[in-house]
Amino acid sequence: MPTEAERTGIREAVGLFTALEALQGAIDELLSSGFDRADLSLLASETAVEKTFGHAFARAALEDDPATPRGVYISPDAIGTAEGSLISVLAYVGGVATAGAIAAAGGPLTMMIVGAGLAGGAGGLIGTALAKLVGDHRAEDIQRHLDAGGLLLWVRTWDDDDERRAVGILTRHSGRDVHVHSAPRSVGAHVAPIGAGQ
Repeated sequence: MPTEAERTGIREAVGLFTALEALQGAIDELLSSGFDRADLSLLASETAVEKTFGHAFARAALEDDPATPRGVYISPDAIGTAEGSLISVLAYVGGVATAGAIAAAGGPLTMMIVGAGLAGGAGGLIGTALAKLVGDHRAEDIQRHLDAGGLLLWVRTWDDDDERRAVGILTRHSGRDVHVHSAPRSVGAHVAPIGAGQ
């Protein structure tokens, strides 16, 4: 016989945030209070939400609708790491490829060093531009949400204590319409990173 949790699905706390600083503060406190990053989800891109619901939708109506597209939380540190990796990989590949090409052509060591430095620098500049595009796209997506009425944050709760802690944290950080609801187990099936341009 199925348990109550199996019949009702999962439990989540949800809140609407209209300021990025408040949202990030809530996320930071949730993570430092024992919630896992996998327990957090954000409203997906405006494009994904419009694709699901059309142009006319109220944020409050999205909070408890299991069809609402969601995005996974990606920390600013992870974004910074990805941007740094993009820059360094392109610099490395540009430098090594150029040095290899000069060496294969029988060029002198000085030319290999200068060529690798110039190509590595150019690769790094390209990587920097691409990294900026990645960061800008994510920031623009979040700003679109805030301009349209706010960004929803859901927190998966496992028991009554989790529910109390999550509601307290969301409320303390200026979350609006903070409450707990049941959601079907399939609610996470459509999770994609915010800013992924769905």
